[in-house]
Amino acid sequence: MESGDWNGAHEIVQRDEASPLACWAHGIVHLMEGDVPNARYWYREAKRAFPAKPSIPREIAALKSATGGRGLRSRSS
Repeated sequence: MESGDWNGAHEIVQRDEASPLACWAHGIVHLMEGDVPNARYWYREAKRAFPAKPSIPREIAALKSATGGRGLRSRSS
């Protein structure tokens, strides 16, 4: 996600759309793309409040913290 590989990030998060963490990550990817309406949708799916002033670095750091620092990885990682 941080490398800017949005297509790769989408592939990873779309594998587990039932996971709140994957939905949150999906929302962050859409923030990175500048697609705020779609980001809001994925934050709702993740049952997370959409930040009043979204900060991509802050959201990525929070996601990493929530996953024990490992982030979301592809199944081949």
